Formats: sequence, C-alpha cells, structure tokens
Amino acid sequence: MNDGSMKSGFPGAGSGWPVGGIFDAMDQLRGMFEQKVAAPRMARGDVRAAVLALLAEQPMHGYQIIQQIDERSGGSWKPSPGSVYPTLQLLADEGLVVASESDGRKTYSLTGDGREAAEVDAEKAAPWESSGARAMGRGAALPKAGFELAQAVAQLGRTGSAAQVTEAVAVLEEARRKVYGILAQKE
Repeated sequence: MNDGSMKSGFPGAGSGWPVGGIFDAMDQLRGMFEQKVAAPRMARGDVRAAVLALLAEQPMHGYQIIQQIDERSGGSWKPSPGSVYPTLQLLADEGLVVASESDGRKTYSLTGDGREAAEVDAEKAAPWESSGARAMGRGAALPKAGFELAQAVAQLGRTGSAAQVTEAVAVLEEARRKVYGILAQKE
C-alpha cells in the first residue's frame, strides 16, 4: 500500500509526520557525502622526498615512514606500502640509504650521499606540507562528519519514535544555524 507518500519504506514519510521532508534532504546530503573521496595522489617524487626527509631525522623502518607521513600530513596522505618499499629499494640501489636488520625488521638509514640528497631537498617544503596536501587534509574531516550525521539521522528516521524524530529535527535545525554562524565568522 504505497501511494507514493512513503519514501524508501520509511513509515510516516510524507504523511504529516515531522520527518516528511527530512528524507529528501537526508538523501541529498547522503548523496553528497557518499561519493567516494579518492585518496590523494601526490606528485611523482614526493614519496622519495618524504622518505629522504624522514630518514634525515632518524633511521626508520618502512611502516614508521608510512605512519610519519600520515601523521605529518594530518591524515590527508598515507602512502601505500607498494609505494614506500619500492622507493626504499630504489634509494638503496642508488646508494642513498642502507638497510640493517634488527629484530626481524629492516631499518633504513641515510648514507653520506643520502644526507647530501636530503640536504638539497630540505630547501623545499616537505611533501606533506604542500598546499595540496594541506587543502586535502583541511577538507577531509568535513565530508566524513556529514556522512556520519546523515547515517545517524537515517537510522533515527527508520527506528525512532515520533518524539525522537521531533527532537532530532530541532537539533539539526540548531546545528545548521551554528554552521552558518561559523561560516560568518572572520578568521
């Protein structure tokens, strides 16, 4: 008995219940945030520069390098092992790093030539400090938070009582006003 007033099987949608229009808005919001955000692709040579910069600070194993890049980029860039380990091997082949095994792990450190190469690269901004990485990091949390909010609201719409839905609508309206307030603030 669906006369078109029910949206995706949600009871009360379109029937005067407070959630009538919320489902269209939540579907639109969810659609905006559900689009898979592709992992940022850094420029060719950024992994190499990042590895040299980190190893100039201290010897590390590959997983530490991945963690440090992720941490320093604010989560906007986490290179895969498939890019870090071949880079380490290439640097070793070029004589810029040397690997030593300890406790079953390879720890990489710079050679003299590697230190010289790292010093040349040190004059440039580290790859995780590039404007592209910062911009990606700055905006990465917002879509995730919006998507999670859309999921919570959809869950409430499916299983919540009329009183819970009314309360959630008030919370969402207040949140919208606060977000616009933040946008109106000058930095």
